[in-house]
Amino acid sequence: MDAPAPPSPFLLERLEAVAAAARLGPVIDVACGAGRHALALSTRGIAAVGVDRDAPRLRELARRASLESLPLRLVRADLEAAPSLPWRASRAGALLVFRYLHRPLCAALAESLRPGGLILYETFTVAQRKLGYGPVNPTFLLEPGELPALFPTLEILAFEEGLSPGERPAALARLCARRPRAA
Repeated sequence: MDAPAPPSPFLLERLEAVAAAARLGPVIDVACGAGRHALALSTRGIAAVGVDRDAPRLRELARRASLESLPLRLVRADLEAAPSLPWRASRAGALLVFRYLHRPLCAALAESLRPGGLILYETFTVAQRKLGYGPVNPTFLLEPGELPALFPTLEILAFEEGLSPGERPAALARLCARRPRAA
């Protein structure tokens, strides 16, 4: 299998905040795919959990983590078929959700954060269709301004929408939000 793509700049810009959130509980890379974000954290000494339904990808990711002695745990789960998340509510220190969208999970994701826990979310918007590549199904594309509305119980720390830089830009929405601490 090919090496995973480099991590998103959105994550790299917030590594310090993710490392701090990791002290609250596990950092979970939701729908981790080839593991570009889980690996990026693990190589920096931040223990991560990668969750995905693709068994061959998880096996390859486990092999890579083992070869490099990285603190990476993997969980196979179909997040769209399961009745609940494969981790408990108020358990995660941080959630990473990149280029994945299943709207019915959003409330459970927010509830799975510990108070003070962080979510970084980056995925495609409907503007991606105009680029002529990438997803076109509206089920996998956010409407303008939709991402923060999917997490009404969280404190929005950063939100942006637009084209990513590079030769092959993507139309993305990016959110960094925190579960409020108990009063």
